[in-house]
Amino acid sequence: MRAGEVSRAGFTLIEILVVVTIIGLLLAIALPNFMRIRANARTQACIANLGKLEAAKQIWGVEKGKVNGDTPLGSDLAPDYLRVLPECPASGAYDLHPIGEVPTCSVPGHTL
Repeated sequence: MRAGEVSRAGFTLIEILVVVTIIGLLLAIALPNFMRIRANARTQACIANLGKLEAAKQIWGVEKGKVNGDTPLGSDLAPDYLRVLPECPASGAYDLHPIGEVPTCSVPGHTL
């Protein structure tokens, strides 16, 4: 390179700003969709957990000779009918309810 010549290698400030702006727009579009999909996955996982609780509750009732209206405790179901009691992925609390009623979650929309 001769003395006094300026190297033209690299990106200009405008090119970098355009790339950063495009990345920001893509994130602005993708982030709300990601959050919605994540909430939907948590809801589906909670509903699956409620189904497992209901199945374990029914098996417990049949094996122990219980009737409608008898309510199991968490210690009645785990570890004999479930390895561990499931937890709501959205930090809700499960209520087992008596036999004949489905278990519920404290988070709205998480219903069996």
